[in-house]
Amino acid sequence: MTDIPTNPASLWRRLGALLYDSLLLFAVLFFAAALVMLLTRGHFNPASLPFQLYLLLISFWFFGWFWTHGGQTLGMRAWKIRVMQYSGAGISWNQALQRFCVAVLLGGVGMFWCLFTKDKQALYDKLAKTYVERI
Repeated sequence: MTDIPTNPASLWRRLGALLYDSLLLFAVLFFAAALVMLLTRGHFNPASLPFQLYLLLISFWFFGWFWTHGGQTLGMRAWKIRVMQYSGAGISWNQALQRFCVAVLLGGVGMFWCLFTKDKQALYDKLAKTYVERI
C-alpha cells in the first residue's frame, strides 16, 4: 500500500459517521452515568474530575473497540468508511489511543485538516499513521 490512500473518505462522510456515532455514544454515556448514579445513590458530583475522566475513558473504549475490531464504528459502517494502517492491517490500541487523544484535543480542527492535504487525511490520522478510506 502506498502512503496515499487510493480512495480517501470525504469530509462529508466523516461528518456523517461522526454524527451517527455521537448519537450512539450519547446513549452509552447515558447508561454509564446511570450506573454511577445507581451505585452512589445519586450522591456524586457530575462536574468532578474523576467522573469526567470516567466518561472520557468510556468514550475511548467505545471508539477504540470498534476501530481495533474491524476498523469501523457503526456510523462508519453506515457511511461506508473504515480506518486502517497504511499496510492495510487493522489499527492497534496504541494507534486508537493516539487518534482519540488528538481528536479530543483538537476537536474539529483535526478533521477539517483533510480539506487542505493532498491525501485527504485528518491530522489525527497523520499522527497515528492511519488513514480513513471509503469502501
